[in-house]
Amino acid sequence: MNALTSIDGRLGFGAAGFGNLFAERSEEQVRQIAEAAWDAGMRYFDTAPHYGLGLSERRLGAFLATKPREEFVLSTKVGRLLTPVSNPTGALDLANDFHVPADHERVQDYTAGGIRRSIEDSLERLGLDRIDIAYLHDPDKAEIGLDAALDQALPALEQLRDEGIVEAVGVGSMSTAAMVAAVRRADLDVLMCAGRYTLLEQGAAAELLPLCLERDVRVVTASIFNSGLLARATPSRSGRYEYGAVPPELYERAVAIAAVCARHGVELPTAALQYTLRHPAVAAVVVGISRLEQVAQNNERMAVPVPDRLWSDLAAEGLIPA
Repeated sequence: MNALTSIDGRLGFGAAGFGNLFAERSEEQVRQIAEAAWDAGMRYFDTAPHYGLGLSERRLGAFLATKPREEFVLSTKVGRLLTPVSNPTGALDLANDFHVPADHERVQDYTAGGIRRSIEDSLERLGLDRIDIAYLHDPDKAEIGLDAALDQALPALEQLRDEGIVEAVGVGSMSTAAMVAAVRRADLDVLMCAGRYTLLEQGAAAELLPLCLERDVRVVTASIFNSGLLARATPSRSGRYEYGAVPPELYERAVAIAAVCARHGVELPTAALQYTLRHPAVAAVVVGISRLEQVAQNNERMAVPVPDRLWSDLAAEGLIPA
């Protein structure tokens, strides 16, 4: 199975919620959500050490260990190692929005040794024999600076791919500039573009996506609901946008997009989910799923016919690129 061709056109499962993002979830809740996703045909699963200080990887790995390995694609991330805290206080990791004991700390390490150790640690937590896709996680947030992080980590990822330890390598980020820099300096297979190519924002469309087409780099879009702003038929002014309140101009834009969708009998989340897959550079879309009902909701939205006139009307009103 080729991991990259296997995700083409797919709806992927984002497993940050399995790390107790924003709220605690029981093992039974996680199992039910994972089984429902599998039964719905979802076969691309994404996680990271960052999510719940390894809890997401452990939970997702335990579930996937019950499934045929050749039937799913798994991605995780590198760049942050988890090291035990010498004197844990019992406090929760709420500073990072995860309801888990803060008994480990995240330590940035972009060296070849650190990248290799990250993969080894993830395999141990997952309990699986291999990772299909490894993304460098948020290099734009590196304390040593973006250029230094890319210069160290990208050759290390390429080496792991050459050795067959992972099949595909790339970068996952919310920074378009960071992803452009990464594609220009390394032989990458795939990017996870979070929040920068959505129905609300198309910042990646000007340079990044054409560059990916030119370099034959697949793109997986994530955070396509823009922190939940596009996740309801009617956007909420009191919602959150990334790490704060919704900027007024984005709220008004979301309302205008929702109005066009309503005229065509299509709910805003449905249009948001399907929009990014229309671009030839985009291979798959990953959505975070943390509640059982979201599995059916998102899979049903993927199947709803969206008329071409909806997209042309959005473009005519200047709400998406023509």
